[in-house]
Amino acid sequence: MIVVTGAAGFIGSYLVGKLNQAGYDDLILVDKYDDPWKDLNLLRKKYRKFIERDDFFKWLIKNSHKVDFIFHLGARTDTVGQEPELYQQLNLIYSQRLWNICSEIQVPLLYASSAATYGNGECGFSDSHRNISNLRPLNLYGWSKQDFDIWALKQVRTPKFWTGLKFFNVYGPNEYHKGRMSSVVLHAFNVIKETGQMKLFRSHHKDYNDGEQSRDFIYVDDIADVMMFFMKNQEHSGIYNVGTGKARSFLDLTRSVFESMKLNPEITFIDTPVDLRGRYQYFTEAEIQKLRDIGYTKPFTELEEGVEKYVGNYLKSEACY
Repeated sequence: MIVVTGAAGFIGSYLVGKLNQAGYDDLILVDKYDDPWKDLNLLRKKYRKFIERDDFFKWLIKNSHKVDFIFHLGARTDTVGQEPELYQQLNLIYSQRLWNICSEIQVPLLYASSAATYGNGECGFSDSHRNISNLRPLNLYGWSKQDFDIWALKQVRTPKFWTGLKFFNVYGPNEYHKGRMSSVVLHAFNVIKETGQMKLFRSHHKDYNDGEQSRDFIYVDDIADVMMFFMKNQEHSGIYNVGTGKARSFLDLTRSVFESMKLNPEITFIDTPVDLRGRYQYFTEAEIQKLRDIGYTKPFTELEEGVEKYVGNYLKSEACY
C-alpha cells in the first residue's frame, strides 16, 4: 500500500496518475477537501481510500503494517503568504510528526522540499548536506521548507529510508486550482488566449536584461519519474535537487507558449511590483550531479517539448492528466 499526501493537488495528483499507469492502485490519498477544482485532478484515478488530512495520523498508526511507502507532498505552497503560524503548522510541525511516526514504524518516506530554499542563490544551488544550513530563503514558504530540511538532517531516529526532494520550477497539467501560484506556462497561455500578447516583469537587476530572468523549469512528468525512482531504489537517503540542470529565460518560455499556440510572439515588459522585488529570484539552476551519481540516468524534458505537450495535450482542451 502506498500513501500520497497532497494527493488532490498539482504534483500529488499527477503522481497518482503515474502510479496507476505503472500498475499501482492500492493507494491511500490524503488531502484537505477544500477546493472543488481538485475533484478534476482525481477524476478516473484508481485508489483504495481518500483520507482527510487531519485524520491521517490516526489512520496511519492503526494501519502502519500495511503501508509500504509514503510520498509526503502536502504543504502550504503560497510563496507570497504572510501567515507564519500556518506555514509552521502545515509545513514544519505536520512534517515532523509524520517523520517521527515513520521512524517509529520504519516506513520509507519521501517528502517535498523546494528550490525556494535557495533564496537569491548567493550560496549557490548545491544540494550537498554541508551547504544546506547556509541557505537563506526569501519568503515564509521557503523558510518552512528550509527549517524542515535542517531538522531532518539532525535526526538520529529516521525512517527506514528517507529523501527530501528540492523541486525547482514545476509546470504541467493538474495545476488549474493553484490560481496565482500556478506556473508561468499556465498564466501565459490564459493571458495570450485572451489578449494575444504577454507582459513580463522588467528586470531591476543590472546583470539581467528584461525577460532574461531565468529559472530551472521542469515538466511535472519528470518530477513523477524521479519520485518513482526513489520508491524503487531505497539505497541513498538524503536531500536531492530535482531540476533539469539547465536554466532557461522567461522569454524562452513565453516564446514557446506562443509557438505552441501557433501565434507570433507579442511580448512587452512591466515593472516588477515593489513589494516583490526584494523576494524575487533572478536565477535558479539545479545542480543534479548528486542525483545522477546514485543512478538516475533518464534525460529531462526540454522546455520547448514540455510546453508543447502541456499546451497541446492539456491546456487547449482544459484537460487533466
